[in-house]
Amino acid sequence: MRKKPFDRLLSILVWLSAGFTFFVLLYLVGYILVNGIPYLKPSLFALRFNSENVSLFPALITTLYMVGLSLGTAVPVGLFTAIYLVEYAKKGNRFVKLVRMTAETLSGIPSIVYGLFGMLFFVTRLSWGTGPSLLAGSMTLSIMILPLILRTAEESLKAVPDSYREGAFGLGAGRLRTVFRIVLPSASSGILAGVILAVGRIVGETAALIYTAGTIPQIPQNAFVSGRTLAIHMYELSGESLYTGQAYATAVVLLVMVIGINALSARVAKQVVKGRI
Repeated sequence: MRKKPFDRLLSILVWLSAGFTFFVLLYLVGYILVNGIPYLKPSLFALRFNSENVSLFPALITTLYMVGLSLGTAVPVGLFTAIYLVEYAKKGNRFVKLVRMTAETLSGIPSIVYGLFGMLFFVTRLSWGTGPSLLAGSMTLSIMILPLILRTAEESLKAVPDSYREGAFGLGAGRLRTVFRIVLPSASSGILAGVILAVGRIVGETAALIYTAGTIPQIPQNAFVSGRTLAIHMYELSGESLYTGQAYATAVVLLVMVIGINALSARVAKQVVKGRI
């Protein structure tokens, strides 16, 4: 059958949109690589930061700490909350509606508001450390990414066919065993996708961390000291005209780090699915 003119127009728009998106992504990645790779020198990965080498190594270690601390708090809370909403809560429960409304509200709050809250509550009120600290920054980021993990985990659990649950119940498995042995492995790819998005937000956040984690370029000895992530390091360098090239080099490292985390997460998801099958 011949395509109608309207269908042809839609097909053209779809291909143009896909091509434009790919071109923009390719241009951004290429622009960062071209401007940053020439400045990737060994001095940029020195153990200690100074005004001569402007090393990004302390910021890299701080970023890894921040990702681990934030995910270690937000993922269990978000995942268990999603399990309750999907598997245990009754339909029409007002508490479920309240939780979902709260998650949607939190996802729309600007990051600078989270930063001010974290500074007033975690840094000033609770006094974790002598000032801004990694723990205060990670707790602030945990609150920021919690709605994202909660909603993606909830939608992934909803996408699991009910026949899986009914089959497990028919074989005599309890609800808890069904959730952790059948439902969660089936929804693992969607849950990991939400975790990947959360990691992207963590490594790219600056406004909230400036107020809570600080900007000191040092390798943190514990969670109660200040430190700067790669995004804050790039922001600080770009504000000084002397280190523009090093800022682009930091962007290259950040880009490679995100791509590596995404590839690792995708590989883990495939292994989980293969193990389940």
